[in-house]
Amino acid sequence: MKKYNFLAVILLGITLIGCGEKNKGENSLFTIDDSAFPAHFTQKEPLTIGILNPKSKEIDSVAYFINDQRVGSTKGATDFRIELLDQKLGYQYLKATVYFGSDSSDATKRIELVSDVEPKLLKYKVVNTYPHDKKSFTEGLEFYKDTLYESTGQNGTSYVRKYDYKTGKIFKQIDLDSKYFGEGITFINGKLYQLTWQEKTGFIYNANTLKLEKTFAYDKDIEGWGMTNDGKYIYQTDKTEKIWKMDPATQKMIDYINVYSGESKIKAINELEWINGKIYTNVWLKDAIAVVNPTSGAVEGILDMSGLRKFMSDITKDDVLNGIAYNPKTKTIFVTGKNWSKMFEITVSE
Repeated sequence: MKKYNFLAVILLGITLIGCGEKNKGENSLFTIDDSAFPAHFTQKEPLTIGILNPKSKEIDSVAYFINDQRVGSTKGATDFRIELLDQKLGYQYLKATVYFGSDSSDATKRIELVSDVEPKLLKYKVVNTYPHDKKSFTEGLEFYKDTLYESTGQNGTSYVRKYDYKTGKIFKQIDLDSKYFGEGITFINGKLYQLTWQEKTGFIYNANTLKLEKTFAYDKDIEGWGMTNDGKYIYQTDKTEKIWKMDPATQKMIDYINVYSGESKIKAINELEWINGKIYTNVWLKDAIAVVNPTSGAVEGILDMSGLRKFMSDITKDDVLNGIAYNPKTKTIFVTGKNWSKMFEITVSE
């Protein structure tokens, strides 16, 4: 078994994704020739598309598209070569519009673009251990001006809390209405953003006073899970393999990436933290953190955090790892879990 497959098992206990499915209802005039297609493509592999013409129509030209974006054309039925470097990981939808006589016909095919990056197994060292409120169903964890903030879930007990992580002393707490299940948080542009789970509602607070300034509806029909930001854009998860990119000024989704470890799609990515240009993310129900390239979606590193459980005798398998906060002052990472009794300050190395 390749090393990256072993690491993917740490992340997921995953099922590898099969090759692109055959198109149903393909028109009978032309088809895309996939006889030489590999099971999966990577961004380094160019794609050569040929057209099958079983009825021997006289083809004038062919226009080619990826995900409805025109990428080129050929005269006649000449094969067409496409570079995949700028395409996202995940499923790509190919279309060839074939022109013949005064008519045209579309041929379509789906392929899957996977990561060719071999993730590194990273090491961590616990440098400090702190108390953590065992009642906290942790959803978001983030430092702002050297102070730790935490958001929690569960209807009726969801809140945003500002507190002293060394002692557990609460400085301020904002409780959500019982109809909301709180989720991830992030600070950007002097504001605190918070998601809710299935209510498709977000909140914007003044970062200094925690006064609620705005409530907004989600731009997409998705769930709210984790949040982070790069100083310009917000990134959030929705229980799938997607990380969405949001404009904080408009709360509109402007892009997304799909997260892959090798050939394996990583679903249920949860809490997020932006650390030195990478996205660190918890994987739901796994004692693991994936380090993700925010441009490609490729998993570049994996932290197996299962060893933290030995420090707590009062948690169960249902009390899952969730909560990542980077402290830029100490250059250390704080991690905890849902209903964990401890929070750990760690350093990470290869």
